[in-house]
Amino acid sequence: MNAVIMAGGKGSRLSPLTDHAPKPMMPIIDKPILQYIIELLRKHGIYDISVTLGYMAGNIVQAFGDGRDLGVKLHYFIEKEPLGTAGGVKAALQGTKDDFLVISGDAFTDYDLTSLIRFHQNHGKMVTIAAAKVEDPSGFGVMLLNAAGKVRSFIEKPKDPISHIASTGIYVMKSDILKKIPSGFQDFGRDIFPKLSGQIYAKVMDGYWSDIGTLISYYDTNRHVAETILSAVGS
Repeated sequence: MNAVIMAGGKGSRLSPLTDHAPKPMMPIIDKPILQYIIELLRKHGIYDISVTLGYMAGNIVQAFGDGRDLGVKLHYFIEKEPLGTAGGVKAALQGTKDDFLVISGDAFTDYDLTSLIRFHQNHGKMVTIAAAKVEDPSGFGVMLLNAAGKVRSFIEKPKDPISHIASTGIYVMKSDILKKIPSGFQDFGRDIFPKLSGQIYAKVMDGYWSDIGTLISYYDTNRHVAETILSAVGS
């Protein structure tokens, strides 16, 4: 299985930190958040990785090169204009015939991706979403699930959330979905998922996940990682 890391965002809410570096290059303790994501993929046996880029793309290419120093193979797709989550993935993976994993390059997580992939393979449908229970889901795609994890309803950033189960922006997908994504700017949550009734499952994941989209969440994530390191040293 290969993966796509979506790493093209500007991160304007993290200004002034992102005034001179792209959001995926923001350090969590001692290394860029993008490096943590690459290392997580490698840990779960995913070595062929495409990276969609936009804002300050050169910074990322210069930092990671072809990926050999991290034990992976990196391919870059630089968007001349924003294509959205689905549009970017479609452009980066044209011609692929295998299932693939999509993950954000600006969110920190320690999720068991192997268990997510296994769940996807077992139910056999087109899309699997890694989900998290969050206190305020209004800024995410929000879902209602049945007992088996089948998505009964998906609403992107609702004013009145129907549940506290939110999409983390981590997906496992069959390659057939690429045929269902029109050209141009397309967003998975807003444009694609509503058209896939009965083809989407979600797995509520154990572990830590944080979208570092704001200064508060960014510093909270640094604190979490620091506490995890200190706990490991103490044990």
